[in-house]
Amino acid sequence: MSMDAPSAEIDTTLFITVSGPPGCGATTLCTQLAEAMGCPYVSGGDIFREIADEQEMTLNQLTAKADESDEIDLAIDQRLQSIAEEWGMANKPFILESRLAGWLAGERADLRIWLDAPEDVRLARIEDRIETEAEMRVREVSEAGRYKSYYEIDIDEREFYDLNINTARWSKRGVFELVRAALEEYDPETDEGAFSTPTVDL
Repeated sequence: MSMDAPSAEIDTTLFITVSGPPGCGATTLCTQLAEAMGCPYVSGGDIFREIADEQEMTLNQLTAKADESDEIDLAIDQRLQSIAEEWGMANKPFILESRLAGWLAGERADLRIWLDAPEDVRLARIEDRIETEAEMRVREVSEAGRYKSYYEIDIDEREFYDLNINTARWSKRGVFELVRAALEEYDPETDEGAFSTPTVDL
């Protein structure tokens, strides 16, 4: 068995959100968690590809359209919020991943996770992607500006996240085991309450 692969099932009904900047390790963690929890996993990227298919556009074409107006961003966020509303009432395990997943799910989420890593580490992780260092930095600044403009969200406001993990400090397996421990040790009867999340009006 790979050292990066989950080794056992996680018995939980929690609805989890995972967020973080490019190269933070969100896709890796979500894939591991979905396998161990035996549950669906939806990402903002999935919704983006879904919209591209619906509009019969390539991903590059849809990206260009998204850069021209807020229509695509808002459509993605509305779908993610609808998914969060549906799964927030299901009492079944589910994972939602996007930069704004924690915000969009709000109080419906049982556990909200923020992943990050130093910029040089994240750049090294995405070096095989079609994205340069300059493009990544511009995208992060652009996204932060759009979130502020659309929803009055400060993406750097992270106190409502239940777990805030620097994924550069542990292996992929190590990050997974940290989250596994949090899930397995969670007891709703001893939970004294999450930080409140401001409502996002779409």
